[in-house]
Amino acid sequence: MIDPVFRSAEFTHAAPSWDALPPPDLPEVALVGRSNVGKSSLLNAIVGRKALARTSGNPGKTRAFNFYRLSDALFLVDLPGYGYAKVSQTERDRWARLIERYVTEREALRLVLHLLDSRHDPTALDRAVMAAMMQTPVPYVAVLTKADKLSGNERAKVIRRASEALVAAGRGAPVVLTSAQTGRGLDELRQWIEGAAGPSPSMADLEG
Repeated sequence: MIDPVFRSAEFTHAAPSWDALPPPDLPEVALVGRSNVGKSSLLNAIVGRKALARTSGNPGKTRAFNFYRLSDALFLVDLPGYGYAKVSQTERDRWARLIERYVTEREALRLVLHLLDSRHDPTALDRAVMAAMMQTPVPYVAVLTKADKLSGNERAKVIRRASEALVAAGRGAPVVLTSAQTGRGLDELRQWIEGAAGPSPSMADLEG
C-alpha cells in the first residue's frame, strides 16, 4: 500500500537565491550532498518516479533549490550540490553559505537527509555540513549512497566510518545505507520523510 505522502509528486519551484525561496507553507525535507553523490537518482527512487528529478553523468547540474511537492503534504528540497570543481571558488563559497543558512534558518525545515558517497571517507565539505547541523535541532540522517557498489564486508565498515565522523563533528545521527539501483534503505528513508510531514517532529519522535 502506498503511503498517502507518496501518492503524487511534482516539481514546483527552482529557487536560485534565498529571496527566491517559496513561502514556508508546508514542511520541508532537504537532500544535501556533494554534486556527484547521487541526490537526483535517490530522490527519484524514493518517490518511485524515473525522471522527476533530472539526472546527469555530469555533476553540478543542480544550481538552485529545487522543490518537489509530495501530495500536498510536504516538499522534498534538492539543494545545490556542494564542492563542484568547475565553478569559481567564489561561487562555491556562495553556495556553501546559502546551504548553511538554509539548514540552520529555514523555518519550514523538518528533516535533513545528508547524502554521503559510501565508497569514500567523508570529505572536509561533508564534515562542514555535519558541523553546521550542530547549530540546529532539526532532525538529521546520514544517508550513504551507492551501496550496490560495495561488498558485504565493506558495508559494515562504511557505516562505522560515517558514525565516527558524525561523533567527531559533535552530533551523532542515524546512518542509513542506500542504493537507488537496488532499493536498499529506501523504505527506511520513506518512514523518516513520512514522520517529517507531521508538525515539528523531534529527533526522539522520529527515532521512536
